[in-house]
Amino acid sequence: MFDSSSPFRIGYVPEHYLLPLHLSTFPFPVQLVPFPSGTGHMITSLRSDSIDLAIGLTEGWLAGLLTPQGQRERGYKIVGRWVQNPLRWAIVTGRNREDISGVADLQTHRKVGVSRLGSGSHIMASVLAQQEGWSSSSGQPKDLDIVPLGPLSDLIAGVTGKECANATADFFMWEHFTTKPHFHNKGSPLKKIGEIYTPWPSWHIAASEKRFPRPESDEGLAEVFEVLDRGIKRFNSDAEAGVRMLGTGELGCYYSEVDAREWLTKAKFVDETRGVDRQVLAEVVRVLQGAGVVDTDTSITNGDGVIGIERT
Repeated sequence: MFDSSSPFRIGYVPEHYLLPLHLSTFPFPVQLVPFPSGTGHMITSLRSDSIDLAIGLTEGWLAGLLTPQGQRERGYKIVGRWVQNPLRWAIVTGRNREDISGVADLQTHRKVGVSRLGSGSHIMASVLAQQEGWSSSSGQPKDLDIVPLGPLSDLIAGVTGKECANATADFFMWEHFTTKPHFHNKGSPLKKIGEIYTPWPSWHIAASEKRFPRPESDEGLAEVFEVLDRGIKRFNSDAEAGVRMLGTGELGCYYSEVDAREWLTKAKFVDETRGVDRQVLAEVVRVLQGAGVVDTDTSITNGDGVIGIERT
């Protein structure tokens, strides 16, 4: 089912939510490929056949398939679930930005830094505008000034600049605990001005169409899901090991013991990764419509190439 001479390539974001992936023991060669820039970068890599499978943000996968450009390019399908809980996004700006002290100030400071176009940080900025009621006369969210900057380090540089005088963005949004060291510690470059939660399960699994043209019947992909399920089970049975791993930085990310334990109180991984819930994804689409991310007539239909494996 898998070529031993060519490793199976799994894309992931080097963050705490991917702990069970690192605890998964695969019976075939696997290459774990980190993507600090996030889901948007994994989408392009799935389309270019640089990776075979990826675990990323739900809204990113959907927007990548349902925007007009995404409908033309396709390249992957959503085939599995990862967590049941929403994602907590911190809204941050430069610590010395005296003109920005809260989310309300962003109505007039509209330059938002994002990792890549179509990324979770891009999509959630539109969701924020919709939830805050920053609407035009047509009822759609006012256009934000989107500034693609790159991974977290570049986003931080983008909102700080040199004493903020040369900042290229007013604010950005990133996962709370990953961003916290940069706004919580004394002398840190950022300040947190708000937060927002995704109103849906935050992580899903996508598979390359080229590698898995018929994912619902692919025995190799079914084996991958079984391995991931065991990794989640292992994580759930010994969360303390996960806390220790996050504290060492060995996974390409570091979280303090206090932050890791707080995160664990809200994190809930699925029991079975294989397959997706159509109704859950349809609700995400509804929110994305309201935020102006996808067209108002967008929907998920049978055979449209969005869902590769549906839970029954």
